Amino acid sequence: MNEFIQKTFSELTPLELFEIYRLRVAVFVVEQDCAYQEVDDADQVAQHLFLPDAAGHVLVYARLIPEPRQVRIGRVVVAPSARRHGAGRELVTTAIQAARTTYPQAQRIVIQAQAYLQKFYASFGFQPVSDVYLDTGIPHLDMVLPLAD
Repeated sequence: MNEFIQKTFSELTPLELFEIYRLRVAVFVVEQDCAYQEVDDADQVAQHLFLPDAAGHVLVYARLIPEPRQVRIGRVVVAPSARRHGAGRELVTTAIQAARTTYPQAQRIVIQAQAYLQKFYASFGFQPVSDVYLDTGIPHLDMVLPLAD
């Protein structure tokens, strides 16, 4: 398997951006049947973390969005072919480390998690800070990972 790649929006090649968008739309819009603006302005300020296969297809992806005193991890996605092999756990572990390294001033990491993944994110230390709510018709909740030293 290849190494994780972390790039700003302007550092992404057109092919990398295409592969990222292809995976995100395939899962979030088509597979999960959600009609929403998947590509948004946050992409331009985010750090993009992804793992391509040998052919350049993105297997896992997450974006890190800097916000005042915190980092938001979003668009966490695993290609169907990479599921159930630990790729999601490796992605989140790598994303947390990248958030700590890239944004050392951040006091916490926040995520908007799909509710069925609450225990998965809790295994990394994320704590729920909201009730479950619907976003694009899918139950979500807000979770926080404090970064106190």
